[in-house]
Amino acid sequence: MHADIIDLRAFYASMLGRLAERSIAMAISSVWAQMPNERLVGLGYTLPWLDRFGADAERVFAFMPATQGAVNWPPQGPSSTALVFDEELPLTDSSVDRILLVHALEHSESPHETLKEMWRVLAPGGRIVVVVPNRRGVWARFEHTPFGTGRPFSRGQLAMLLRETNFTPGAVSEALFFPPTKRRSVLKLYQFLERLGRRFWPIFSGVIVVEGQKRLYQGIPVTRRASRRVFVPVLSPQGAGRAAAGPGLAERP
Repeated sequence: MHADIIDLRAFYASMLGRLAERSIAMAISSVWAQMPNERLVGLGYTLPWLDRFGADAERVFAFMPATQGAVNWPPQGPSSTALVFDEELPLTDSSVDRILLVHALEHSESPHETLKEMWRVLAPGGRIVVVVPNRRGVWARFEHTPFGTGRPFSRGQLAMLLRETNFTPGAVSEALFFPPTKRRSVLKLYQFLERLGRRFWPIFSGVIVVEGQKRLYQGIPVTRRASRRVFVPVLSPQGAGRAAAGPGLAERP
């Protein structure tokens, strides 16, 4: 299950969440190749980073999984948010240049199908930036943060998953070297612990950030997938179906 949108907003509004956002932003910036006037899509809960990395983009969309919930973004102007299924994005083939996944792949019902859908909507040469909890890290072991839910990955597992879905893994970075504590006395040492961890124990980072590029020289079989999900509007009456025929009345065809 995805983390709930209310819990995600509350976490990133806290001091621990703000420091986590800053640490992940530094890791993303180290693998983020400049692509002027790109079409950027964020899948999962990517709002804190879309504000940072989407400033030069031609257009930016914030896609949020249906099981997570959605909030309006940006606060001013027309909304760029959509509630989606990660295996069936409402985009045409080769329509975006880059996709950022945060709080998405570890909650996916089928990571392979999710990444195949990313491959479909990316333009030739398009890039994907994936942020996932590190299987060896401390953050994946505590459920009071969003990184303690879902399926964590190792660096090797994530690279293999990208290759199996026709992406070429590229630059790798890590983030969240400080402990996931709410104690302010420890959080004041955030910068020192991040520098120390990046140098001495990068293998135990809280998250792994990997960039992948869409691979074109290898064909993949395309099969039509029947959707297993149906959107149900919140305000629609539930269980409203065909009325049963009354006594002595024949049901019309």
